[in-house]
Amino acid sequence: MSDGRPVNGQLKKFVFRGKSASNGDTRGEYLEIVIPELLSAGYSFYTWPSAPLLAWYLWTQRRHLRGLRVLELGCGTGLPGILAAKCGAHVTLTDSVALPRSLLHLSDCCEANGLVPGRDVHLLGLAWGLFLAEVHHLRPVDLLLASDCFYEPSQFEEVLSTVAYLLDGTDGRFLCAYQERSADWSIEALLKKWGLKGSLLDLDSLSESSGVDYRALIGDRSLHLLEIISV
Repeated sequence: MSDGRPVNGQLKKFVFRGKSASNGDTRGEYLEIVIPELLSAGYSFYTWPSAPLLAWYLWTQRRHLRGLRVLELGCGTGLPGILAAKCGAHVTLTDSVALPRSLLHLSDCCEANGLVPGRDVHLLGLAWGLFLAEVHHLRPVDLLLASDCFYEPSQFEEVLSTVAYLLDGTDGRFLCAYQERSADWSIEALLKKWGLKGSLLDLDSLSESSGVDYRALIGDRSLHLLEIISV
């Protein structure tokens, strides 16, 4: 994976709306997140299609996010993690330690939304599958997040071994939005190997309860939301 060389940029806006249920207040809740995207060859400089789906799910659960210890893996532009931070979670955003330009761009994305790295959110470079001291210090975690981390089959085990390490001995969970790219790809054997259990979330039920049609987010893409826990 390359850090890429940024060329033309654009500002992408994501708007989340909902009803407030506190103290009889019927005014709508509103959150706007802006992501400065760079049209470059690097994967991490633009928002992948799975990220808005994960962010939408987190928005439907926003009242449960405050105070949670949240860690996003391979976050790219960090949309889901930024939303969680704006909803009151204690968030650490991570991406590949081998991509310093990507981490700098992630810092820009945070600052564009009024979040100061080191104060409001924490940023860290990680290498999946390598359990160095900085990884140990990330524990305990209540909620792990990732969007499209199951993109390169050669990295599936690195991702899941990292998830297993971070969730081991906790009640935490891993939420992953991903795009189905091949019916031949499967993580079932790896889940079993690393003591994990996965289940797909019912997006239709979530869409009905939230009043927001998730299909408008995903278009004709085959996107799913997977929850993984340690067993």
